[in-house]
Amino acid sequence: MSDLLLSDDFKSIVLANRLLIDVRAPVEFGKGAFPHSVNLPLMNDEERHLVGICYKKQGDDEALKLGHSLVRGTNKEKRVKAWQDLISVHPDAMLYCFRGGERSRISQEWLTEIGHHIVRLRGGYKAFRRYLIEETISASDRFEPILLGGRTGSGKTILLQQVDNAIDLEALANHRGSSFGRRIISQPNQIDFENALAYALIQKLELGFGKLVFEDEGRNIGKNYLPSHLVDSLSNAPLIVLETPIQERVEITFEEYVVTAQEEYQSVYPDTPLLTWKYDIKRAMKRIEKRLGGLRYQAVSGLLEDAFDEQLRSGSPEQHKVWVEYLLKEYYDPMYDYQILKRSDLVQLRGGKEKILAYLRKNRYLEQGL
Repeated sequence: MSDLLLSDDFKSIVLANRLLIDVRAPVEFGKGAFPHSVNLPLMNDEERHLVGICYKKQGDDEALKLGHSLVRGTNKEKRVKAWQDLISVHPDAMLYCFRGGERSRISQEWLTEIGHHIVRLRGGYKAFRRYLIEETISASDRFEPILLGGRTGSGKTILLQQVDNAIDLEALANHRGSSFGRRIISQPNQIDFENALAYALIQKLELGFGKLVFEDEGRNIGKNYLPSHLVDSLSNAPLIVLETPIQERVEITFEEYVVTAQEEYQSVYPDTPLLTWKYDIKRAMKRIEKRLGGLRYQAVSGLLEDAFDEQLRSGSPEQHKVWVEYLLKEYYDPMYDYQILKRSDLVQLRGGKEKILAYLRKNRYLEQGL
């Protein structure tokens, strides 16, 4: 194959959000892949397993022969057709396997035979993954971070969505960053999270932002965790604290954790949406029982039961605001206030949304090309 059909210009792939065809087996894809990649394997898990055994016992040539014997006829036609259908929608797609070797080369050859001259990644998954890791490490030296903090329900995520140079770590981790933050759709695995984070950093820095805004998350966001070099970069960053009245915080929390969450449960669990939602809320409460203490745990659990019964009776979820407010005041606020007190020397500003946005503009946190 001509070198014209190979590329290791990984940066351009990131900046264009290029669609990638991953021809590795599903088990490999599940362990880690790239944003905008689609798994259309050359070999399924069982075929790959058999070829791997053959390779260990008889070497590369025999393994290659076995692979061709397993993926031929109807199997070959179906897999080529799947690639062809995707390319017809995304003609600039590229493909890769683990090291950019036999599997992606064979896939590329089969596509070329039917007139699709697709580019494959030089070095495959391994080389692209190495590039993203290195870029994440070096990125820490190319921007000034600032952290956006605030009590639970302050609307930090809502504010971040108005800031072009913000990186929403909770969105990348598909988690709301608290004991109640689990979503119905599971979090990405750690490698996928790191790859998505690398994409976000590369894209923001390419826009010329010299300063980036992050929510004050700590190291862990659910089961995902930030790379250590980024944790080090953020650990002593200046902190701005968003202050929001309690009733507004109750409304924000209620809307996200009750109204929107119940709508999501309705789409995934149409037969038992409310019961399943309640079960997951109770599990989240159970996780913080020790920190809440027995009396407060019993109190908030009772408020949840009352609100749930009222919703079943009247159809209105409004009473859930009672336990939401109780949890904010009795659990989250004291815990956050204690944590922020230990870092009070980093706090640059406290105030409402408009004051925070004005500060970011004044200190050029919203400008490009700095």
